This record gives sequence, C-alpha cells and structure tokens, in this order.
Amino acid sequence: MNHTVRTAHEIQETPLLSTGFVIRLTVIIACLAALTLFISFGGRWFGARISLAGNTASTAAITLTIGRDTLRLSENTLRFPSQRRDGLSERADLYLTWPEMQGYSTEHRERFDDVAQSSGLIFLQIAQSTMSRDMSGRLEPIYSHLMEGDGVPFANGMTLHRLRADAGYADEVLLTAPRAGAPDYVVRCALPSTPQAATSGDCQRDIKVGRDLTVLYRFSSRHLPDWDHIDAAIRHFVEARLVNASGPRR
Repeated sequence: MNHTVRTAHEIQETPLLSTGFVIRLTVIIACLAALTLFISFGGRWFGARISLAGNTASTAAITLTIGRDTLRLSENTLRFPSQRRDGLSERADLYLTWPEMQGYSTEHRERFDDVAQSSGLIFLQIAQSTMSRDMSGRLEPIYSHLMEGDGVPFANGMTLHRLRADAGYADEVLLTAPRAGAPDYVVRCALPSTPQAATSGDCQRDIKVGRDLTVLYRFSSRHLPDWDHIDAAIRHFVEARLVNASGPRR
C-alpha cells in the first residue's frame, strides 16, 4: 500500500489558514461591519422618527379647501400627516406655540414632545360651520338660559358664570368679558383646582372666520390673562392664510 509521506519542508510550507477559510472569514467580518453601520445610522434615523412622533419641521405650503374657503398652511402647523397634502378636506387640525404662533420646530420641540410643557401650545380645529352663530353669538340665546345664579367677578376683567348641572357641560364654567364695539367674549373652561393642574386644553372657544369657517380653539387656563390677545392672534393667523378671491367675510 502506498502512503503519502509529507516532508518537513512541505509541512512548513502549508498555510495555517486555508484560502477558503480566509475568504469566508473576510465575508463575515464585512457583513458584521455593514450590520454595525446599519444599526448605527438606521438607529439614529428610526430614533429621530420616534422623537418626531408625526411632527414635521417642514414649512412647505399646503393648500386645503374646506367648504367654500381655501387656506394655505405650513406643513409644520398641521398636527396630522394625513392632512399634509393639497386638496379638499373636511377640517384642518393645527397646533401653534404661544405667543409665537408658530408650528413645530426644533427650537420649540420640547413644547410638542413633552406633555408637561404642552400648555405652551394652542390647538385649533378649522372646519366648515355647522351653526349660524359662534360662541359669542350663542351667549344670549343659549348660554344665558343655562346659567345658574349670578355671575361673579373673575380675573382680567372677566365674569364667571356657573352652568346648571343638567346643561351637559360637566364641571365647566362660562367666562365672559365685554369688548368695545364687539359682542362679549365668551369661553368655556374646566378650571383646575390649582394652577399646577392646568392642562393644554382647559379652555375652548370658537369663532367665525372667512366665508363659512368655524375655528374651534383650545388653550391652557394659564393663558386666560391673555384671552383678548389670543383671540385676536388666532383670527389674524387664519385670515392671513385665506386665499379666497373675495377675502374674508366678517
């Protein structure tokens, strides 16, 4: 029987690692490196998407037609991604910083991302009107019949009115204030027991804007001292973004 006898020289010349093994090892190392890069950059991308949570800092213009009105709004003012496209829409949901009246940005992202700081936001819902009167217009024909007892003085020139338990407004109260040359200001609020318990939507009011729009807006009771400035700022914000040929109808 023939046996292959390897000389000492041949043994010394034999590589410790075969060429095939080296190739496989190189491929594995390359794959691990690629995976590491993917996890690193992909993780950052995914983490950024989580932190945005549907927000966008884009200021690209979106044109929405709601009923008989057309608005041009920045993407970063629209709360929901589904509304950030041109065309017909039932409503537009917005969020704005107060007092800057700006949409989402990296500069003010804490107010949008941190619930504890969301009282620095004002929330708007713009839709076609379903009622002939706004909140101020409903004071005499509707709210006055739901009040319980006499109004009591409140801060910032306002009067607080309790609402009947069967009125359907739970623990809300009505706050009113006279305005020169305009109907009384009216807002409904669920006033917190302490200022620290205030939320971003303690108070809500609606106004008429444009040809046939109702703007329902909510804000923190912490901002009640600015009630007149907030109301004027919201009206100006929406009217400035109307692109109706004939302009706003007051």
